[in-house]
Amino acid sequence: MAVTTPAPNPQAFDEAALVDRARKGDTQAFGELVGQYERKIYRLALNITRNEEDAEDVLQEAFLKAYEHLDRFKGDSKFYTWLVRIAVNEALMKLRHRKGDRTVPLDEPFETGEESLAREIAVWDDNPEQQYSKEEIHRILSDAVDGLKPDFRTVFTLRDIEELSTEETAEVLGISVPAVKSRLLRARLALREKLTRQFKRKGEDVFAYL
Repeated sequence: MAVTTPAPNPQAFDEAALVDRARKGDTQAFGELVGQYERKIYRLALNITRNEEDAEDVLQEAFLKAYEHLDRFKGDSKFYTWLVRIAVNEALMKLRHRKGDRTVPLDEPFETGEESLAREIAVWDDNPEQQYSKEEIHRILSDAVDGLKPDFRTVFTLRDIEELSTEETAEVLGISVPAVKSRLLRARLALREKLTRQFKRKGEDVFAYL
């Protein structure tokens, strides 16, 4: 009777061990880090820059700078968080050098208290999915995100798309937790305002159907 030998379990991804090896000059270890995070970093860069060529550039520059400056990584946060910080800086630099970046200005004195929030939140009578496909809703949301001011788009991307915590987002951007919360709220309000105009209805929040 043939005996089936179970396949060995794949080795768990150990970020800290790979970083330690990479610091000692192990390029294969750094290559494993690239393989683990390159898709996430590209998606992050694309969501901020809204341009595939720029996102590719950000991806390359982020990993090159991370490799060149591994000695500066102190290990007091995750390597991925440190890498995200580098990528965000590169993406924002792209935006600063790009002419005519489309933004949707928000009223600067806008207050983010309960009363103002209630005024901005839109509600639709019908389920948006009754009128639009999932793909169409995602396209509409993507266009709305594209119109955000870069600072708001970056916070929205990190928190609501990449799902970093508020604290991690603050660390990546070098701003306070309250600043993250304020920018995120204003980004969400701006998106809802734009989506309200798009759907021309008053009723449920479209985010519930994404």
